[in-house]
Amino acid sequence: MPTPQALQFAVKTLLGGLLALWCAMRFGLEQPQWAMMTAFIVAQPLSGMVIQKGLARLVGTLAGTCMSVLFMGLFAQAPWLFLLALALWLGLCTAASTLLRSAWSYAFVLAGYTVAIIGLPAIPHPLTVFDQAVARCTEISLGILCATFFSALLWPQRVERQLAQQARAAWSAGVQTARAALGGEIAGRKGLLETLGRIVAVDAQREHAWFEGNRGRQRAVALRVLSRDLLGLLRLARGVARQWRQLSAAEAEALTPWREDVRALLESAEQAPLHAAFERLRGEAQAPDHSASQQYCLERLALVLRQAAAASGALLAVERGEAPMQAPAALSWHRDIQTGLAYGLRSALAFLALGAFWLATAWTAASGAMLLAAVVCSLFANRETAVKIGLGFLRGILYAIPLAFVVGQILLPEVSGFPLLAMCLGVPLFFGALGMAKPAIGATSTSFCLHLIVLCAPQNAMRYDVAAFLNQALAIPIGVGFAVLVFRLIALRNPGWHGRRLLQATLRDLARLTSRPLAGAENWFGGRMADRLVQLARHYPALPSQTRSRWDDGIAGLDLGDELLHLRACLAVADVPLGVAEQRFLQQLRQTVLIGPAPAHQAALDAPVDALLPALRAATPSVDKRLAQAALLNLRNAWRHWCVQQAAPAAPAPATPEEAGHGLA
Repeated sequence: MPTPQALQFAVKTLLGGLLALWCAMRFGLEQPQWAMMTAFIVAQPLSGMVIQKGLARLVGTLAGTCMSVLFMGLFAQAPWLFLLALALWLGLCTAASTLLRSAWSYAFVLAGYTVAIIGLPAIPHPLTVFDQAVARCTEISLGILCATFFSALLWPQRVERQLAQQARAAWSAGVQTARAALGGEIAGRKGLLETLGRIVAVDAQREHAWFEGNRGRQRAVALRVLSRDLLGLLRLARGVARQWRQLSAAEAEALTPWREDVRALLESAEQAPLHAAFERLRGEAQAPDHSASQQYCLERLALVLRQAAAASGALLAVERGEAPMQAPAALSWHRDIQTGLAYGLRSALAFLALGAFWLATAWTAASGAMLLAAVVCSLFANRETAVKIGLGFLRGILYAIPLAFVVGQILLPEVSGFPLLAMCLGVPLFFGALGMAKPAIGATSTSFCLHLIVLCAPQNAMRYDVAAFLNQALAIPIGVGFAVLVFRLIALRNPGWHGRRLLQATLRDLARLTSRPLAGAENWFGGRMADRLVQLARHYPALPSQTRSRWDDGIAGLDLGDELLHLRACLAVADVPLGVAEQRFLQQLRQTVLIGPAPAHQAALDAPVDALLPALRAATPSVDKRLAQAALLNLRNAWRHWCVQQAAPAAPAPATPEEAGHGLA
């Protein structure tokens, strides 16, 4: 049984599509089905998502319209050059949508296949390209407006109202992971991944809330602060766990009650007890009967409490919709230009191969196959699961063809008037919209709805032709199937290559972290590392020996970056005038991480650390100075541990037939 939310979504989507179709037919537009299709394409469960996706689609459509007119004006007399330019543009847009990891990447998707929508039908009649461009823009804009109207009018489900629930879930996951790290589970993979995934997911919703009024914008800004504080909490808790391993058994036993008290206090969102415990721990760290290592642990535990209080305050700000005065930048994400170019290449090659097939056979319906291939490549070529999604899309087409024949060739010739047209189309589209609300079958259901509309082609002057229907029904699966075949042939299925790319990107970010301003460094480095660890985890079951090594590299890079952030933060707060010594150390650290971890580089940081420690010890004693010394020593230990990992790789596991050879492509 569908949920009430799914029923509401289906009703809103269907009404928006029917209103767009009625308006397009009432205004006498050339192809009203594009207005109806647009309403289904931009349909989203949450209102802010519809507004943002609609704006992105509108911007991308305008850009694609301009490029289609430009390409047709330049290459109208040379179809090969026109198809080549269109393929290059499609590949460029696919690569750009891969690199831009935000909701606005959808603008590049639309800019890619809008050129095909407008340009391919205009090849036999190039002088009509401007008229077709204006018509497509009008129809698409009408669909966007109708979908947005019903989404905001009926059962509006605002993103900013759900941000508070998602933010509390992310806060709870972060606290539990911090407690686990304090308990010694620093290498725990599941909890860390769950927390990082929640932080990234709720940050993605932040963009949609920006379009839901002032309260949504206030919560979006507060959410950036919460992401920073949760990343800082994880960093400090994992730092305590690393510091704890340097204690002797007797020293650890003496500090265990303090650690357990901190773990218990973390579960509370009350700021007053956390601040009180912070002051007690700071006082306990000054006791003369504690060793230097114990003082380091107690002071870091105190910082964990202070950071937990800050995270609790940020959570309350999100729930109340109050933006802090000074908020950091949004979370950054991993960008891989080579991966984007590879995805753009397979998008361009799929379109070029179908273009060659079209010119060689002169099959009139092949333009429809190329159009569908361009749409599928733009939407899915930059997905790691492109083959699976493409097959789901193809499955929806196969479901739509027989039903479209019944509706479009048997029922519609017997009816007249918009109410009966809406009834014939609305019943199957309603059930398709119900499926769109379920992620597991969302691609299949969306494809079913879109191609039912395409094959029925509702308009004022209906044309019923079984031969044309069968011709089009044959071309559509060929275009989508060929795109899926290219996805299968050109795929990045080698986790080892992918892991090496992530390692190089991590080393470059660590080098940049030595000079990046501290104001937004937490969200910049933490967001990128969260994205990379999630990507490494997706490849974890494929090749255990290689991916475990790359996962360990990711964790080691995260630890090194955390200690570097902690060191720079302590030096900034303590205002220790180290001057040239600090700059020389950061420069040597930058050069070392760019070379990369290796067994021969274990002692690479010994000389820089030994040169900076005397300057720290000679400065005026303070808590932050002691924390800086501890962070400096932990930074060296983390680098040594990373280098040792490279000396003893895991034994290779037997490869499966799929892993044994990845193929030439």
